[in-house]
Amino acid sequence: MTDTNESREGRPVAQARDFPIDTHMHTAFSHDSNVLLELYAAQAAELGIREIAITDHVDFMPGSGGYRYFDFNVRRKVIGDAAERWAGKVAIRHGVEITYESRYEEEIGEYLRTHPFDYSIGSVHAVSDSPYARARIETFVAGKTVAEAVAPYFAEVEAAIRSGMFDTVGHLDQCKRWLRPWFPPAVFATIPASYEPLLAALVDGGTALEVNSSGLRHPEHETYPAAWVVARFHELGGRRVTVGSDAHLPQSFAFGLEEAAEIVAAAGFDRLSLERALDRGDLLLPERFRR
Repeated sequence: MTDTNESREGRPVAQARDFPIDTHMHTAFSHDSNVLLELYAAQAAELGIREIAITDHVDFMPGSGGYRYFDFNVRRKVIGDAAERWAGKVAIRHGVEITYESRYEEEIGEYLRTHPFDYSIGSVHAVSDSPYARARIETFVAGKTVAEAVAPYFAEVEAAIRSGMFDTVGHLDQCKRWLRPWFPPAVFATIPASYEPLLAALVDGGTALEVNSSGLRHPEHETYPAAWVVARFHELGGRRVTVGSDAHLPQSFAFGLEEAAEIVAAAGFDRLSLERALDRGDLLLPERFRR
């Protein structure tokens, strides 16, 4: 992991301090992390991150890493116990990141109805039979334009949004990470028409747009999505945004949230969101971001 990237202002990108919330992180209840929840809570208290949402993976495709990986009741108790221990210092939310696949939409809906969470992220990932899977992507992109290359991913993202099941849709255009060897991130700004249906769906349904800062620690060196997409979302009437580090390692916790918040503020937003139904004054952006 790189932690020496620079922001647009030239300062090193780092873990945020004195910040309302980090809405996206993975613990040892995810197949791809071994971080203990207690460590994130301790970091949050030290850095002045007032609230965290624990959003471990749940997958529905048999054989995927997050398929039946944790026991819901065990995890809920661990998070609940931690929330009690850290009360008054750090608020800890029982969240989830669902891998959305339209073929499993019925099962996902049933799971969310029968397994209550404080906060839900719906995200599209490169599952094993996806065109973006490592073994498939080179053949898939051959001869395609960037608009054609993103089309299957964006179609699934739009379906996730229009399902209405999630508080937030995660890392809207993370496919640019997988497509980078063929299409550098700057090229995505040439296909605004590909983004418009996704942003319109977010506005229509009131689902929050996540500004995921994990791209700042990867070679893309930009958030998912980039600043111009967040600005366009606001222009279209978007009202709910959130920011998350998508941490899987301790040093990734809260990383890049300062830069993500700068993007959010520059787009015209003055606050962050968590649950869909709540407009919380305590999630106002800190004064340093106000414009």
